[in-house]
Amino acid sequence: MNIITLIVYPAKELESTKQIFSNFLGVEPYVDGPYYVGYKVGDMEVGLDPNAQNAGPIIYIDVTDIKASLQEMIAAGATLQQDIRDVAQGLLIASVKDKNGNILGFRQFPK
Repeated sequence: MNIITLIVYPAKELESTKQIFSNFLGVEPYVDGPYYVGYKVGDMEVGLDPNAQNAGPIIYIDVTDIKASLQEMIAAGATLQQDIRDVAQGLLIASVKDKNGNILGFRQFPK
């Protein structure tokens, strides 16, 4: 089963957005860097991305085969938004845009 465990928000004003999210979520970030700020809230991760090009948040689904997941979505009519890339020692991400214009991300942990 694929599970939604990550939501990444664009955050052009990273410091002020970080303060808002820390207060709202009631936790401090477990990752606090210039390229990503991440919060753990139960089994969910909420991330802030200061370099995001999208206008709204991206929901990421954890998958075991990112290539197959992308192919399945593209076959269903989605368009590739971001091809597979390694963001941290084998952690792969990619995203598609569905027919409604929504961006859906995929995340595959190192095997």
